Amino acid sequence: MKDTAKDAAAVGPAPTGPLGVAVVGAGYWGPNLVRNFQSSPEFRLRWLCDLNVDRARQVLGGYSTVEATADYAAVLADPAVEAVAVATPAGTHLDVALAALRAGKHVLVEKPLAATYEDGLKLVREAEERGLTLMCDHTYCYTPAVGRIREMVRSGELGDIQFVDSVRINLGLVQKDIDVLWDLAPHDLSVLDFILPDHVQPVAVAAHGADPIGTGQSCVAYLTLQLSTGAIAHVHVNWLSPTKVRTTMVGGSKRTLVWDDLNPSQRVAVFDRGVDLTAPQEIGADERRDMLVSYRTGDMVAPALGEKEALRSMVEEFAAAIRTGRPALTDGRAGLKVLDILEAASRSLEFRGAVVGLRTGR
Repeated sequence: MKDTAKDAAAVGPAPTGPLGVAVVGAGYWGPNLVRNFQSSPEFRLRWLCDLNVDRARQVLGGYSTVEATADYAAVLADPAVEAVAVATPAGTHLDVALAALRAGKHVLVEKPLAATYEDGLKLVREAEERGLTLMCDHTYCYTPAVGRIREMVRSGELGDIQFVDSVRINLGLVQKDIDVLWDLAPHDLSVLDFILPDHVQPVAVAAHGADPIGTGQSCVAYLTLQLSTGAIAHVHVNWLSPTKVRTTMVGGSKRTLVWDDLNPSQRVAVFDRGVDLTAPQEIGADERRDMLVSYRTGDMVAPALGEKEALRSMVEEFAAAIRTGRPALTDGRAGLKVLDILEAASRSLEFRGAVVGLRTGR
């Protein structure tokens, strides 16, 4: 059965018309996926599956022709369904996504890819063996701002990356089943993986956390990633801040970029300011003491950014990956990298900030 599905996926022609898709989960994120699949010419939404069928019907509205059901087996048995989008709790991702892959469906999974690295690896291997698309919905990666940042970093416009500093804090909802790292850091970690050049990889992580209000898990956390080039990336996440901050700074040898996601008039600013280092052999002996380090102060430029909903771009990328057979920009492997860092960060918290090596950094 498994080999048959694999062969069919590998040799079958690329679909040409709208792709039949089903959304599983009508809770917090599912309705957003429903709206974007319905508005995309690349897809035709056929099912919304949820254990609470009444909730699914409410999401679809009274005039929708999309089927609402609690019968996931019926969804997977429908030959018109070519893809499944999973928007259920992380603990269910393995079972739900694995069943879809084994039914020969392409799969989009809400972040995180799975509850554990090992579960995520099972999904990645299953998809690869069957020649199916497995994509992780790292939504922030599809914002116009992050797309522009990726271009600037990977083109060398900023120079060599020297540091990345990200802050994601607010007076947020304290979760019962996960700490603040697992709740908020996946956004920053997925963006970091998305923008870094391929030759720059996180190799180790150290994390520190605190639980000042006695919830039983970290409500404030700081995560420091060692990169393969010797640079570091730092992430601060916090449920207890009275103000909401969403900023990321990417420091390069040529320019430094600041992304403020809460500033719609200037989300991205690029500063031609920094520190220059002159090689000792380039200057005379008498000048070496004072001229090794010099400071550069130049202009600030705010690049023009298009306006497009991130989820719409993500849905388009899912369709393109299915039709071409290429990996999605945020494929299963990208989801695995995030899980690797989160699990290593959790181990580091247990050992009071010890540096923990990463699987994907080896």
